[in-house]
Amino acid sequence: MADRGEPPEGPPESTPGGGEDEYRSLVFDESFVRAARLKEFSAQERMGDHARAVRSLPARGFRAGSKAAIALVLLIALAFGTAVYMGFRHPYQAPVGRRAEPLRSTVVPLAPQGAVPGGTAAGLLAKSPAAQFETGAAGINLPAIRGTDNFSGSQVATALTTVKDYLVASSLDPDVLTGNAVRPVKLLLDPDQMAQFDRSMSRPDDDGQHAATGWLVRFDPAKVALAAPDIRVRGTLSYTEAGSDTLEVVSDHTFTYTLRPAVSGPQRAGGASLFTVRRELHFRFDREDLRLHRLELRTSYAQAGPQACPADTTGALRPLLAGQRAVSRGPAGTDPYATDRPNPALCGTLTVSSQQPRAHQGSEVPGAPQSPRSRS
Repeated sequence: MADRGEPPEGPPESTPGGGEDEYRSLVFDESFVRAARLKEFSAQERMGDHARAVRSLPARGFRAGSKAAIALVLLIALAFGTAVYMGFRHPYQAPVGRRAEPLRSTVVPLAPQGAVPGGTAAGLLAKSPAAQFETGAAGINLPAIRGTDNFSGSQVATALTTVKDYLVASSLDPDVLTGNAVRPVKLLLDPDQMAQFDRSMSRPDDDGQHAATGWLVRFDPAKVALAAPDIRVRGTLSYTEAGSDTLEVVSDHTFTYTLRPAVSGPQRAGGASLFTVRRELHFRFDREDLRLHRLELRTSYAQAGPQACPADTTGALRPLLAGQRAVSRGPAGTDPYATDRPNPALCGTLTVSSQQPRAHQGSEVPGAPQSPRSRS
């Protein structure tokens, strides 16, 4: 540390001769002079009236800047400490979101009254009520889109297009129809329903919650193949606001497939047949679902035929093909006195309207399978 008489830069170097300078304490080098806070006026400046002998030099700029920087750092540290303290005293709790409910599904087989008609795919479609249906996704049309009280028009459009994507994946994708894929359907589901979906695919059960055919249309690839790639579709989509944070969408569509036996080699002429599935699905969306392009499937009601009433349709639909007949006996019996879960034995009779196809009106679906619409 320098002496009180030494300049800020430290003592000057010794004289070349190595001896001590006896005037060392009286000599100030240039750095000492620059560091001085007082400066003596010149002789000419002291000649003025009331002139002082010395004047104060302005403080060095870096000192003011350093003080401001220190004050800023202290303020930041104080704000950070306050935030941490308040976080411990009042920890933020994320709002608890609504969990998706389990799917409830019903599949009703429709039994034919006689032998299933056969023919070529084009000929069968031309004579059926599905002749004027659109092909594939073109038959799933969106209604007029308007905003609701709590959802914008773009949010409503997102809900409807997500439902359309689900219908395409679960009813029209050839890989899904033949049991080779389920991922296109699963990717559109709310995560809360994925465990139920996985269980339905791996271990389907006729309990109203774990039928694979409640989620999608599937045929047994060992017995059935698509006779033509074009699937005829017609139906309706509607939406409503079910609360300030919930949108609901209802889809009601009829899908007509042309099928043939799953045999290798040349196919029998006229061996194709029609198979019709009418699906009524209820969907629900919260704001997170809309943001992430996913949905909650709440209920699924399907009528499908021609099938035999006793057929187990939980894992896959069991179409009766050209020339086949339904067994004469009805559906499996139901014991109302049983104490275990009830067996909802449902079955209908497949009848096709004899009227000529007409323009689609309202929520009716021309040519849809007609059967008692009982629900479990």
